[in-house]
Amino acid sequence: MQIHNLVVARYLDGHVLKGVTNDFSPNRPGFHVEVDGTNEVVELRCRQLKALFFVKTFAGDPARQDVKGFLQGPAETSQGRKIAVRFRDGEFMCGYTLSWSPDREGFFLFPADVDSNNQRIYVVSSAADEVKAGPQAETLATRMLAGESARQGHAAPMHQAPAVQPGAPIARPSALGARPSTLAPRPSGLFPGGASTIGPRPSALRPRPRTDAA
Repeated sequence: MQIHNLVVARYLDGHVLKGVTNDFSPNRPGFHVEVDGTNEVVELRCRQLKALFFVKTFAGDPARQDVKGFLQGPAETSQGRKIAVRFRDGEFMCGYTLSWSPDREGFFLFPADVDSNNQRIYVVSSAADEVKAGPQAETLATRMLAGESARQGHAAPMHQAPAVQPGAPIARPSALGARPSTLAPRPSGLFPGGASTIGPRPSALRPRPRTDAA
């Protein structure tokens, strides 16, 4: 694989610089970058960086997201053994490395996602909170991805309407407000103290004439 000299430098403060470098070496504290779109050449110091990304193109694919984790890849490849990095800013990255050592100031990481726009990444060790290699890298990746899935699963959208079971009646609010109940007991005129103004019917109090012969 041909390695391009197109680089994206990510500073610790979040600043990003794109350009071309021809003198980067992990054994030197600094290097030079010709800034993309200009003829300006600037010197960068590794201690100011989070990582240096060697990319295929500057544009990349904004709609694509690199696959996280190791994609069930082998424990070792020609690019080294598995390694997982959790940066201080929360970013998480998986890949392979030939050069990682706890006492080194930095190391190269080849992304586990071979279709990534990143060809290789120089990780500055001081910018990482946690670095694990070999089987421990898989453990860290599993923990990080499980935590991310849990956070996404518990994030319920706001103002979500309650679920309605199939066949259940749907309650609709009335624009006229609540109606007074028609089941309340009415006062009766047949009991003492009743407030009803309706008395017994006269026909109910008079005896009915007999129709049979005497």
